[in-house]
Amino acid sequence: MTQRAEEARAAVDRGVPASAARSHTVEKIGGTSMSRARELLDTILIGTREGEALYNRVFVVSAFGGITDKLLEHKKSGKAGVYAQFAHADNEHGWMDALSEVSRAMREINAGMFDHAGDRQTADDFVRERIEGARGCLIDLQRLCSYGHFQLVEHMQTIREMLSALGEAHSANNLALLLRRHGVNARLVDLTGWRDEAQPDLDERIETAFAEVDLARELPIVTGYAQCREGLMREFDRGYSEVTFATIAALTGAREAIIHKEFHLSSADPRLVGAENVRKIGRTNYDVADQLSNMGMEAIHPKAAKKLRQAGVPLRVANAFEPHDPGTLIDAEPADRPGVEMVTGLPVTTLELFEQDMVGVKGYDAAILDVLTRHRARIVSKVSNANSIVHHIEAPLKTVRRIERDLTERHPLARITTRRAGMVSVIGRDLKGLNVMLKGLTALYEAGIEPISAQETGRGVDVQFMVVSEDREQAVKTLHHAFVEAEESPRLAKAA
Repeated sequence: MTQRAEEARAAVDRGVPASAARSHTVEKIGGTSMSRARELLDTILIGTREGEALYNRVFVVSAFGGITDKLLEHKKSGKAGVYAQFAHADNEHGWMDALSEVSRAMREINAGMFDHAGDRQTADDFVRERIEGARGCLIDLQRLCSYGHFQLVEHMQTIREMLSALGEAHSANNLALLLRRHGVNARLVDLTGWRDEAQPDLDERIETAFAEVDLARELPIVTGYAQCREGLMREFDRGYSEVTFATIAALTGAREAIIHKEFHLSSADPRLVGAENVRKIGRTNYDVADQLSNMGMEAIHPKAAKKLRQAGVPLRVANAFEPHDPGTLIDAEPADRPGVEMVTGLPVTTLELFEQDMVGVKGYDAAILDVLTRHRARIVSKVSNANSIVHHIEAPLKTVRRIERDLTERHPLARITTRRAGMVSVIGRDLKGLNVMLKGLTALYEAGIEPISAQETGRGVDVQFMVVSEDREQAVKTLHHAFVEAEESPRLAKAA
């Protein structure tokens, strides 16, 4: 049996129609791109496609840009949305007004998206039904929890998921309506579990929803949120849509998984180093994708990447508005030759615990990890020696202060210091033999930047340079020039 036949047989065993196995793609559209949905009609959704070419694709969509911030809390500023106001409300008015604001924002999106009055009315009715249904649920829950036998805190995670699902359902319904208006047989696949009494796991939710979908004749538009027994937000919070996307690709035996962004996956942030200086990566592997995720530049959530890697589904990151560019392919293959692929930086807090009596004593590291885990501080990197342990973490200042307090209580004789810093990482599938640390330190020295520290793991996929917070952006520019721009110049001159 050929490999393709084996893949098809395995897909059939999972309940996937034989005709669908490895013949389709699963594609994800993020919230910012969704806000330009009408433009997407001319690029990735329809473009020059006709007839059969429109199908054998699945689109998983996020909520329109800004909607999830209004439903939960602002991702960057932390400004309270419906969920945050409901969680801390002394009265109903705050969260109810916030929910009404979400409704207004959704209807404004509808007005800008649909030219046909009937489509606008259908979209507005959908918003009204979901928003008022959620409002009634929250009012009933508040009333129920006014009795001592029921505690609101026990339901907050479920509330967070229900509210978040409103945004995904709105965007998926709108896109399906828009495509149908343009002659495409689009089908809304709602995984949000709205008014569904069942509690399936994620795989069951997806398999049931796709059981009657004909990929050859229908274009499924799928909600990025999927209600399931595991509770996606409990583990992934707002990264759930990529996990849904990856699970669909794995379960349906997709030929390729594609993430559409507003930009290409490039060697650095073009806004920082200049669009004329960056280059599209073009080809990399899941090792690099994991390193990018660690540095806060997620090509894809690491758990989603794991699902795709285990299922043997390659991932492509493409620019949604440049449909003829193949983008960057991410698979499990090693590099043809050593080379730097990306330079990126991340603001971190350096947390150092120093105690003279630490040497030879076990358990210090475990105690620190326990505190960091309890306060949900993300560890980016760590290093230790005989009597000090340093963790480079990503966490708000108030969380850092609580961590300091807890560690001081556990280790009253230790000296605990924190400071803001910048971590700059040079990343590639294979950095061996390139002397990245030596060349990087030299480049930083010549640029007048004194690093705090530098480290590499020995796997040859990344080298990290720690600098003071104010030097982070300049360090990215310096290292990008040293490893990407300077390396490209001789090659371009030779080609000319």
